[in-house]
Amino acid sequence: MSRLQTRFAQLKEQNRAALVTFVTAGDPGYDTSLAILKGLPAAGADVIELGMPFTDPMADGPAIQLANIRALAAKQNLLKTLQMVREFRQDNNDTPLVLMGYFNPIHKYGVSQFIADAKAAGVDGLIVVDMPPEHNGELCDPAQAAGIDFIRLTTPTTDDVRLPTVLNGSSGFVYYVSVAGVTGAGAATLEHVEEAVTRLRRHTDLPISIGFGIRTPDQAAAIARLADGVVVGSALIDHIATAKNDQQAIDGVLTLCAALSEGVRNARK
Repeated sequence: MSRLQTRFAQLKEQNRAALVTFVTAGDPGYDTSLAILKGLPAAGADVIELGMPFTDPMADGPAIQLANIRALAAKQNLLKTLQMVREFRQDNNDTPLVLMGYFNPIHKYGVSQFIADAKAAGVDGLIVVDMPPEHNGELCDPAQAAGIDFIRLTTPTTDDVRLPTVLNGSSGFVYYVSVAGVTGAGAATLEHVEEAVTRLRRHTDLPISIGFGIRTPDQAAAIARLADGVVVGSALIDHIATAKNDQQAIDGVLTLCAALSEGVRNARK
């Protein structure tokens, strides 16, 4: 079983959802970002999404756009992001790590080289927001052939006709974007989320993780009662943006992560 399958299976046995945390690689700089990454599992992150910085992150709201700008200003690139994964794997062989971003940097790196290097570094999955299922042959199929899961985004506007196409070739988990819009935008209503989860379960046996707009332990707990995973990104990244120094950035992210984890772990008790 892959790390993602193992982790979601373990949590299912414990009857709790996964806390899935998102941070941008290299934000605010390499060393601080690596310290945050290495600290997340102990702070309660069950799955980690690591953003691959890109100059035009069109699906992301202001918080993650600024994180991309900070990371790129600190000279982060895909080579360094894979290096970061390798360094993370020196101490942690259990926590699933998923790279999230856009196709352009991967295309520039070279798809087959990227897949080989990502696999060797210890990457478990990819979320590439601008690669629709019509283009599975370009990245999704070769990634899965190498044992890297390809995780799809579904949204409130993905109807029953479109869903099977979107889920075709999906693996790892399904990422449901609970608000049609950019990351960090307003939160969805719980009834809406519940309906969406029910609808998705008709189409897939994969774990369903929900994100976009979750900021507090209470919100995380509410989603954790309904879904298999709760994704938090912008709220964590805000702590990097407002930090006065690197240590404050590390402490801010990990403190919020621990509070969110507490919310998720107690949600179904």
